[in-house]
Amino acid sequence: MSKNKKFRWRSAELNNATFYDYLRRLKELALNVFKWENLPDSVNVEYLERQFYEKGYAIFFYDKVLGYLALSGSFDQLDVYGEPIAYQAIGANGFVANLKNDDAVIMWNNYLHSPTFITIELFARRLYEIERTIDVNVKAQKTPVLILASEQQRLTMQNLYMKYDGNEPFIFGNKNLDLEDIKTLDTKAPYVADKLETLKHSIWNEALTFLGIENSNQDKRERLVADEVASNYGNVEAQRNIFLNARQIAADKINQMFGLDIKVSFNSDIKTMVNEPNINEYSAEVENERIYNED
Repeated sequence: MSKNKKFRWRSAELNNATFYDYLRRLKELALNVFKWENLPDSVNVEYLERQFYEKGYAIFFYDKVLGYLALSGSFDQLDVYGEPIAYQAIGANGFVANLKNDDAVIMWNNYLHSPTFITIELFARRLYEIERTIDVNVKAQKTPVLILASEQQRLTMQNLYMKYDGNEPFIFGNKNLDLEDIKTLDTKAPYVADKLETLKHSIWNEALTFLGIENSNQDKRERLVADEVASNYGNVEAQRNIFLNARQIAADKINQMFGLDIKVSFNSDIKTMVNEPNINEYSAEVENERIYNED
């Protein structure tokens, strides 16, 4: 493999690593934003949330041997509202169960019956693009020049650049190094990494809002007042309810069909307006914050 191809492959590997790192981090958040209570021990909550993330639904039913299960699968027949009435639950080990809507409940990720991964992958790709652009821009501050040399000097220039890129304090050339045929052009690359970092934070906060996770959705160094922090809570609550409402409907249907007491809520203990049990305490804190800022 030539050196040029080797450099291209290194860049491609770093691109992929950056994209999948953001994808993994956002997926971990998506799988942990809801808290399920009183689920039967035979139901794997991690698997359940992965089905919501990857497929947009899961099938809850009771098996005489394995107990209560929430599995992936498919459905064959629909009612007049487009809701499935016949299912085929499929386990990761090949287990199959044919079910009807009178002995199973379809659990949806949202009202559109769509998986979460579609949007998460878009956010991960946007974050990866910005992150790698920051890397390139920072690197351009270190090497803001184009090197012009003869074809005979190409290999020598590549070796010298590798030493320079490796932060070697001294670079030595032999007596045969012809400096007369070497010219450089200043690319004058502007430093925009700080602006890109702000943009990255904005998109990251947008991803958190999509998942219903509290965030300030603002990126400025000054101390934010309470009203500025709370201004994004409407978006957070709306996005949170997109996923939560569908899960609560599924839990209610399961409880009614099987006599269980399953509950689902958003997994957050932060005292904010979108966490209803803490709203009174939060209101007092907001008032204290307002008084502090006015003073």
